[in-house]
Amino acid sequence: MSDRILGAVCVVVGAGMAWAAQGYAAPISYEPVGPRAFPLLMASLMIFAGAWLVVRPGPQTFGLARANFIPIALAVAAVFIYAALYEWLGFTLATTLMSLPVGMAFGGSWKQSLVGGAGLGLVLFLLFDKLLDVVLPSGLLSFILGGR
Repeated sequence: MSDRILGAVCVVVGAGMAWAAQGYAAPISYEPVGPRAFPLLMASLMIFAGAWLVVRPGPQTFGLARANFIPIALAVAAVFIYAALYEWLGFTLATTLMSLPVGMAFGGSWKQSLVGGAGLGLVLFLLFDKLLDVVLPSGLLSFILGGR
């Protein structure tokens, strides 16, 4: 039953995020996507995932048990560290390092998590920064990725 409560909370929080993001507008249009696109995307994903937790059949929690608390806590800590080091390390490197504990919390090996995180960080950087023209920090890799 706690999954359904978590799902309902996710739906409510996601709806609040979407409502709050409606007012996001840049004073000068410097990006074609604008500042509200990413929060709306995240809110939509949160609402969808929360709704799935509410309506999905079965009492299982996607294989998560109390024994998995430590890896999940490390993954949550990694996300907070990611936010703290994001500007300094840059998007690609911070995403790569954050994916290691998060990937391992979901059952991946450290090699899979590292390679997947590096690929994810690089592909998302190229997609957002180069293709969609959304400015992302390149941080320590600015000499390779073209610094901003």
